[in-house]
Amino acid sequence: MCNFCHQHGEGKKWYLEARNYSEDLLSDLKRRRFIENFFAYGPDSLKKSEQQLQLLDRLPALLRGFIRKKVTKRQMPYHFGQVIPIEDVEKILEMTTSVVRLACICRHSLLGSEQRFCYGLTISPQGNGMSSILKEIDASYLIGPQTGGLEYLTKEEALEHMRQCELDGLCHSLWTFITPFIGGLCNCSLPGCMALRTTVLHKTPVMFRGEYLAVVDQEKCIACGECQKICPFEAYLPGKNGDKAAVNIRKCYGCGICRGVCPAEAISLVDRQSVPEVAQLWL
Repeated sequence: MCNFCHQHGEGKKWYLEARNYSEDLLSDLKRRRFIENFFAYGPDSLKKSEQQLQLLDRLPALLRGFIRKKVTKRQMPYHFGQVIPIEDVEKILEMTTSVVRLACICRHSLLGSEQRFCYGLTISPQGNGMSSILKEIDASYLIGPQTGGLEYLTKEEALEHMRQCELDGLCHSLWTFITPFIGGLCNCSLPGCMALRTTVLHKTPVMFRGEYLAVVDQEKCIACGECQKICPFEAYLPGKNGDKAAVNIRKCYGCGICRGVCPAEAISLVDRQSVPEVAQLWL
């Protein structure tokens, strides 16, 4: 299991612990200020971060590697993520009482478009949680012109939307706001997701790999190549036309979105811990 599972999961997957979504954590004043500041900085802060990462990519290799590790370590106590498959998305939604859909700040900043791929989640008797914080700040870029207010979804509506996101090539990820509080569930894709850009393109991890790995049943595989096309982590080994799919397990994040486009249903997920070579590979 990942570091957060050991620290905050009591031997279970940390993101399936209801207390990590609790109103008690959200009521902490330091955490509330962190969330307020996070959203108040808005799209301009992400543009600046992207520029800094581009500068980092041009530094000498030794210095570049040192700084990347420092950035990852600095992020973990504050705003860090983990990739999860749709099965665990469903389990998380079963626990929540408040689901608020928001326009994606990353895509607003990087692509200049409103795409509603992000969710605020909490567990509280009142069901207000993150939405009460967002109401207190100028979050017009999150709420967007289409709704005139926060967009509340039922769990069923949220799950249906995320299933569609998966078919469209978006992977699911969870995000902390001062760890271990999990306040956000996002649907990520390149080039518009800052987390994927930072982790995959700029080689600076800001989220853990998932608890799973994709495996291909070679007898079922029809060598159509759809899995390779949709994988955001480039985890499918390149092959010639007609070659059956093969997974580079050191690149696979276990998001599972490749399963949805496989016409032969040849792909499944296995527990990362069952593969010794990558059992402790999280970053």
